Amino acid sequence: METISGLTNWRLTVHREKGCVTILRALTCDKKAILPDELFGLPVTGLKDRALATGAATVEGEELRILGGPESEEWDNRNITELTLPRFLQHIGDYAFMNLRSMQTLRFFDDLCSFGSASFMNCFCFSRLELIRTGPLQGVALASLVYSLQQELDVTILETDGSVLRLIFPEYIEDYTENNAAHHFELKIIGGGYAYHSVFRSKSLSITDYDALWPDYISQEHDEDSALRLAYRRLCYPTRLSKQAFGQYADYLCSNMKRALSLTLYERDMRGLRMLLDLGTVEMEALDTALRESRTLQITEATAILLEKRHTLLAKGRSKIFEL
Repeated sequence: METISGLTNWRLTVHREKGCVTILRALTCDKKAILPDELFGLPVTGLKDRALATGAATVEGEELRILGGPESEEWDNRNITELTLPRFLQHIGDYAFMNLRSMQTLRFFDDLCSFGSASFMNCFCFSRLELIRTGPLQGVALASLVYSLQQELDVTILETDGSVLRLIFPEYIEDYTENNAAHHFELKIIGGGYAYHSVFRSKSLSITDYDALWPDYISQEHDEDSALRLAYRRLCYPTRLSKQAFGQYADYLCSNMKRALSLTLYERDMRGLRMLLDLGTVEMEALDTALRESRTLQITEATAILLEKRHTLLAKGRSKIFEL
């Protein structure tokens, strides 16, 4: 077995082809794992069926060991929390990540063009996608992933110009009810997230169409925490945000200021905290609640920001105009 150095630890079974490499099986002991972009000087372009699935059978192929730092005794992909896919990866097979129960974040590049069926079966914690754009034309990977998954997704897009877009795709449920009399199943969509997961046109994300869904989303039954995260993300990362959409999101956050401030403290997002405090009038009750929470969480910077805002509000309240 050949041993090479890398960013993280892996035991790989690969198939070397003319001009590329396909990973047949991959096992790591690291929680934050990065698959190599290249092997033997060739780009890694494919993950075969069940490539990282836990409990998958061994396969025949060229074995390779990658050393990327101290190794733990537990080699089990169930411990992976973050996974970065190879830069030149194009194809992912069926059940590729099955049973990665701890995986929360998947980082991938825009060149990825196909996913197998049930790739994320039993990935119960999976909720964050991070897309790294590689060219002027948007690939199909994000559309394929978001459309195939029903849970709430927190999606970060790193554009080629360095700008960042962060979006929430709310959860929805497909409920199949059997109609015994008619001998068929009836499909019922529960939750307002379905439209967001289907907002792609020709496999391309339209931010204008995404923002246009907001009025309908909040007018129907929806998860309030999800709506809060959606509006908050759009204002924190306002790439291509129209004035109309900005006003709609801002109105929602201002009317839910207490919960919005709590969200910034939970995420320890000082930039977001300042943004919220500058949106409009902040009630003293919401400010005091946030102060108590920041002190409990021992977030010194947040406490200082909130005290500064409170001092400003009190100063305004004391100002008087005298006329003779």
